[in-house]
Amino acid sequence: MALPVKEQLKYWGIAAAVFFVLMWFLGDVILPFVLGGAVAYFLDPVADRLERAGASRAVATAIITLVALLIFVLMALLVIPTLIEQTLSLIDTAPQLFNDLRAFLTARFPDLLDQGSTLHQSLKAIGDTIQSKGGEVFNTVLSSAMSIINVVMLLVIVPVVAFYLLYDWDNMIAKIDDLLPRDHAPVIRRLAADIDQTLASFIRGMGTVCLILGTYYAVALMLVGLQFGLVVGFIAGLITFIPYVGALIGGALAIGLGLFQFWGDWLSLGLVAGIFALGQVIEGNVLTPKLVGNSVGLHPVWLIFALSVFGTLFGFVGMLVAVPVAAALGVIARFGAEQYRDSLLYQGTSNRAAQAQKGEDGGAQ
Repeated sequence: MALPVKEQLKYWGIAAAVFFVLMWFLGDVILPFVLGGAVAYFLDPVADRLERAGASRAVATAIITLVALLIFVLMALLVIPTLIEQTLSLIDTAPQLFNDLRAFLTARFPDLLDQGSTLHQSLKAIGDTIQSKGGEVFNTVLSSAMSIINVVMLLVIVPVVAFYLLYDWDNMIAKIDDLLPRDHAPVIRRLAADIDQTLASFIRGMGTVCLILGTYYAVALMLVGLQFGLVVGFIAGLITFIPYVGALIGGALAIGLGLFQFWGDWLSLGLVAGIFALGQVIEGNVLTPKLVGNSVGLHPVWLIFALSVFGTLFGFVGMLVAVPVAAALGVIARFGAEQYRDSLLYQGTSNRAAQAQKGEDGGAQ
């Protein structure tokens, strides 16, 4: 005999409370394990595909590990130093950019930017603030991130955890399935499949889109000759998961920088604008439909809300688990709405009786 609904809700509520308490108190400790689990989840389809091609799970995991190690080494040697160098250079150059903007506006609109005007003082204050605080903030962010995340955990524990979880992924899923309450196992499997589909569409698909577009923007802008093309491409790719926002912010930043660097060279400015226009065409017509799908079920506003709430409550670990939790809550909410529409509370007795009569008439025919 199944437990009453109230008893079941009590146990599930206790499980949820334990989960949030563990996140609250063990956030920094479980961070490498959360990161390792995310990496393993992201790479599991690749391992499955290699298995279907004839490789064993151990061989597939070893191949993925070697490729990931090679990519990491190349990034560490080629991309990351350049990205940090361009970011620091952009911070140092920002005051000069504001001075150039002030000179440009003064030449075109002399009455608007006299020495005592509010706009003149605001631009000067912004430039001075970036110059004095920009590098300090950037270094503080780096040092804080390193103290929280811990370099050793990132470079040692996360890859080891990801390797073992990826190697044992199918066995873990089978053991978890074996522990499901038998009365609710079919429903839980269905909900888990819907959550996995949502996460696979969003995290794997949108993550791939962000990587492709970020690489495209960075390479294309550097080929055009934009001074801080790598930083702009990185920023645009990082926030591409919010529709149009990545292209708008990245495009505005690139065109703004291009105005100072290429003023009078309208061909280069047109190429910068064309790069982002082409990126939007590729994203909307090729990448997103093929890699993400048309119905992800994870609205951008809901995603931003989840990131804000979990980030505020649980810090960096909260931001990592925000997307899976948001996807799970969205699937459960849709399931609850479906159950509600089938209930007497929604349909009422008269409508339920009419549907039953209609079914009987259809069966009689």
